[in-house]
Amino acid sequence: MKTQHKTLEQTLSSYYQLHAPIYDLTRWSFLFGRIDILKKLQTPKKPYHIWEIGCGTGKNLSFLLKKHPTISCLGLDMSSEMIQIAQKKLKKYDKICSILNTTYKVNHTEDWEKPDLILFSYSLSMINPGWEELLEQAQKDLKPGGHIAVVDFHQSTFSGFKKWMGVNHVEMNGHLLPALEKLFTPTQKEIKSAYFGIWQYLLFVGKK
Repeated sequence: MKTQHKTLEQTLSSYYQLHAPIYDLTRWSFLFGRIDILKKLQTPKKPYHIWEIGCGTGKNLSFLLKKHPTISCLGLDMSSEMIQIAQKKLKKYDKICSILNTTYKVNHTEDWEKPDLILFSYSLSMINPGWEELLEQAQKDLKPGGHIAVVDFHQSTFSGFKKWMGVNHVEMNGHLLPALEKLFTPTQKEIKSAYFGIWQYLLFVGKK
C-alpha cells in the first residue's frame, strides 16, 4: 500500500507542477458545481470545524471563511505547489485555518480537532487507488451527526472523453455515489449534466 500511495503522490505532484500556477484561472470552465456545493452547506452559528481533503489552492476554504465567521478549518493536499498558493491565499486566517502539505490516510487524525464537516471537491475521482479508504476514514473521523460534502465527476457515456480524462488521472465511472450512499445518509443529492451531456457531475451532502 505504501508503494502504491507513493507512486500516486509522485504522479499528482508532477501533474500539479505544471497546472498549479494556472489552476484558478482555468478550472472554472469544467469543474462545475464547486460554488453550488459550498452554498448548500448551512453551517450553524456555533463554532464549526471543517476539513477539506485535497484543498488545492484554498479557493473553497477562502469562500467558506468569508461567508461563515464561526468556522475553523484544516486543509490537506499532496501537492506542495498547490499548498504554497493556498497558504498565501489564506494567510490572514492562519489563526483559524491550518494548511498542510500532507496526505490524509497516512496521518494520525486523532491528533487533529474532529470535524463537523469533511469536504471533497474534485479530489476523489483523481485518487486511484485509495478513494474508498478515504471515504471510510472520513466516516470514522466525523463527529457524530457530522456531514460529508462531495462535488466531483460522475459519469460519461463518451468513451473517448473518459479515456482522455483517464490520461489526466480522473476516473468517472459513476463509482462514487454508491459508496457515499453506503457510508452516509444523503441529505442532498444531485447529478447534473455538463456541456450538453458530454459528462455528468455529482453534488452530494450526507450525514454520518
